[in-house]
Amino acid sequence: MTTTRRARPAPGRARGYLRIGTTVAIPMRRASVLVAVALLVLLLAAAAATLTLGRLGVGLADLPNALTGGAQGKDRFVLERLRGPRLVTALGTGAALGLSGALFQSVTRNPLGSPDVIGLSSGAGAGAAVVALFFPGDVPVPVGALVGAVVAMATVYVSTGTGFRNPARLVIAGIGVAAIGSAITQYVVYAVERDKASALTSYVNGSLTARSWTDAATIGVVLALAAPVTALLARRLVVGEMGDDIAEGLGSEPKKTKSVAIVLAIVLSAGAVAVAGPIAFVALTAPQIARRLTRLSGPHLLLSAVTGALLLVVADLCAQQVPLLDDLPVGICTMAIGGLYLGWLLMREWRKGVL
Repeated sequence: MTTTRRARPAPGRARGYLRIGTTVAIPMRRASVLVAVALLVLLLAAAAATLTLGRLGVGLADLPNALTGGAQGKDRFVLERLRGPRLVTALGTGAALGLSGALFQSVTRNPLGSPDVIGLSSGAGAGAAVVALFFPGDVPVPVGALVGAVVAMATVYVSTGTGFRNPARLVIAGIGVAAIGSAITQYVVYAVERDKASALTSYVNGSLTARSWTDAATIGVVLALAAPVTALLARRLVVGEMGDDIAEGLGSEPKKTKSVAIVLAIVLSAGAVAVAGPIAFVALTAPQIARRLTRLSGPHLLLSAVTGALLLVVADLCAQQVPLLDDLPVGICTMAIGGLYLGWLLMREWRKGVL
């Protein structure tokens, strides 16, 4: 007599769902949970270093008391005016960019899908530059960045001929829009006065300098509005990874899901641009790092958000504390790291015959 042995799932691959009520089911896997815990520990360490390192840093032993309302004098100034808002803004902005990139890459099924590649960041930079040149002092630069991002995405939407439904056309149109946006930005930086050009260059490269609690609250509201809708889409995005035909057969409406996901990704990216300028490559690299850490398929939405927050906090910490960087805009730090990663990714895709 022969017996059949039931196959067990591979370690770390067991899937479950975190259920919120009867309508939200967020896919969870053991490997993802373990990686998320490790990343959160690193994120807490990076946040503590941001608040404690340097001449103005709060003493590590005094940090718990300061965070619970006992800060006085210099420590209170650092937490409430200097590094506290900057840290919270970095956390929110990084999370928004990581989540945005995960949504883009999930619906396009392309590791190159991100706001950087499809022209949103360049459009935001161009909008900020045009406002600084033609409406100095009358229109806030972040408003110009938001308008530029919207115009860029509207141009991409019209250029594809199919809206946001065709991933290949989306990327191709985005590259063209990104090139135009970069050209506009460079022209404005060249044309404006030297002092204004310096401030504008800092913004269009992505900066967390002199952030306020208003900036932190702005990105917090964007995340609070987008996160529940993203959670509702999570299960459909997992099904969508199987292909449109299977997703259609399972009733997940892939075309509608893609359109909603891309709109959410644009909202998250635009919110990040509004508070910190167009920070490059976080949206591109965070989802890929999350995927490679778990070695599992799927959009990894929550993990991508945590990874994005960690990347941006660490990059900003380097910008503040590494003498060679000398408080450069944080976007330059992420651009250097992301550029190397993008080059490696392009070579990898080319060798696989994808490009």
